[in-house]
Amino acid sequence: MLTILTPTYNRRPTLPRLYESLCAQRRLDFEWLVVDDGSTDDTAAWLQSCRTHSPPFTVRTLVQANGGKHAALNAGVREARGDWVFIVDSDDHLTPDAVECVLDAVAGVSDAPQPVAGVCFRKADPDGRLIGLPYAQGTAPFVGTPTQAGRMVRGDLAYVFRRDLMAELPFPIIPGEKFVPELYIWNRIGDRGPIRFYLDRAIYRCEYLDDGYTRNFRAHLRRNPGGFLLFYAAQIGREPYWMDKLKAAVRSVQCLVYCAAKAMAERKGSSA
Repeated sequence: MLTILTPTYNRRPTLPRLYESLCAQRRLDFEWLVVDDGSTDDTAAWLQSCRTHSPPFTVRTLVQANGGKHAALNAGVREARGDWVFIVDSDDHLTPDAVECVLDAVAGVSDAPQPVAGVCFRKADPDGRLIGLPYAQGTAPFVGTPTQAGRMVRGDLAYVFRRDLMAELPFPIIPGEKFVPELYIWNRIGDRGPIRFYLDRAIYRCEYLDDGYTRNFRAHLRRNPGGFLLFYAAQIGREPYWMDKLKAAVRSVQCLVYCAAKAMAERKGSSA
């Protein structure tokens, strides 16, 4: 089985679009697992109404205190019933052939000599325009790491990973922080086995909301310096070019400064 895993926090207005795209899938042999990360809107009531309308696939929900997307992903992976986990954000949606493409790709790697850690497709904007650079190297999948693929297309990608590997490599939980860059874990999963990237095929539609991560990078960095430090420190060794290693090192130092400033502010707050 395939698990489509959706972490959500106060995204009641966008969830119906995702739900409708799931109902429109050509193949319906999947479960939709939604982790409600402490929403304060009517997300829970809406999800309950979905289940009562007998959707053509299994809908399951988990509710937890707000801990951030990475904590919601950890919880979802622990509860997923599928052997493969497809992460789809609550403000995005899928093309009608998305599940079919994923299941075909998964079936194609079942007999691979080396166990495959995941498969990956492209993302596009709501109008179908690719996020990032076009891929002009044919239709054969590119086998490599998330860092390599990200460098090639310069855009976000839609990952599907083996559940067992995600369970073995959970996101670290840092007290007082609610974000860890996903690429930190995706690269670690890639260390366990090859990932097949279908860089000519977009099955995922996304848009960048005003309160989303992409448009609020600096604020996220200040609020979550420990999580970003894990990522950038690891990237120093992963980046193949010295200029990119230097950029990762500079970001690491920036994170250290923010960590020190945050610790100082917390000490002042506790002593007041």
